Formats: sequence, structure tokens, C-alpha cells
Amino acid sequence: MSRTDWDVRYDTPEYVYGTTPNAFLAAVAPRMPRGRVLSLGEGEGRNGVFLAERGHTVIAVDRSRVGLRKAGRLARARGVRLAAVVADLADFPVAAEAVDAVVAIFCHVPGALRARVYAAAVAALRPGGAFVVEAYTPRQLDFGTGGPPVADLLVTLADLERELDGLTFEIAREVERDVVEGRLHRGRSAVVQLLGFRR
Repeated sequence: MSRTDWDVRYDTPEYVYGTTPNAFLAAVAPRMPRGRVLSLGEGEGRNGVFLAERGHTVIAVDRSRVGLRKAGRLARARGVRLAAVVADLADFPVAAEAVDAVVAIFCHVPGALRARVYAAAVAALRPGGAFVVEAYTPRQLDFGTGGPPVADLLVTLADLERELDGLTFEIAREVERDVVEGRLHRGRSAVVQLLGFRR
């Protein structure tokens, strides 16, 4: 079994991004329809577990087997369940109109792949389904407080507005905010935040 760079990063008892949910996700969660949620790049489980605690059925997808094992431990400790799927997003099939929400929190992949994955994820939403994104923008390279140091892995609001065709946006903004999520996301940051609904 090959180990990914993410396996190496997550292979510690510590939850390197913490166990509390992303602040933007927590803020918009009450606006998400209850049901099946696809969480892209779930990692160690903090966001999926939070959503499961709110009554959602969560499909947690990540390429790191180590991260998803930790997600399972966190879910059991909190008395909820996740459906964990070890998969590369480049190869992960998504059925049309199969989920009620898609969550992509700091899920940074190359731009061409992101456009393809996000188009498939929009198609996976049922009408009225929610799409939640928070990601670092290229301006994050000036902050150095988290995220990949590679411009092609970062994303602008204009990119998301183009790639998430088929959504009506309720929140769509680039902002600076203090991110405090474990030891690897810590400090003033440049992010894009988006909440959209499938038309």
C-alpha cells in the first residue's frame, strides 16, 4: 500500500487541523438542506463529524487512508457515523442528483482538476442543494499561515463563479480573516468563501 504525502502528514496522534469544524462551514450549516452530504478532501474528519452531529448522512472522500481512519475515530468518539471513501478526486465517480449538499473546505487541487471535480459535484446536487466552499486565494502566498505554497492550487472568486455554473450564490466573497484550525492553519489569511444553491 503506497502512502501519500497526506498519509505522512496525518500520521500522528494529533489532529493537525483540529477537531472543531471550519468556522465558515459552521456559520452556514443552518442554511444547508438536511440529507446526504458529500465532503471533498475531508481529511481527519472535523467537518464531516460536525455535519453528522447535525443529522446529515456524510460521505467523506479523501485520498489519505490515514486521515480517514482518524476521521472514523473522531466520529466514534462523538457517537456518529461517516461513510469514508478512500479515493483520489480525479477518479471518484459522482452520480447525478445524488446528494443534498457538497462541502469543499480547504480542498486544494490543481486548477484543471478542480474545474472538472466541481462541475461533477454541481451535477451531483439535487435541485436546491447547497455547495459550500472555503479555500485560500493566491494572496495567501503573502501570508504563509497555511495552505499550499503553489499558485495553481489556490483559487479566486472569479474562478469559482466560472466553475460552479448552475448555482445561485448567496455568499460569494474574498476576505481576510484569522484562521485558527489546528497547528497548520493559524493566523491572518486570505480566503474565498462561497455558499451556492443548485437551480
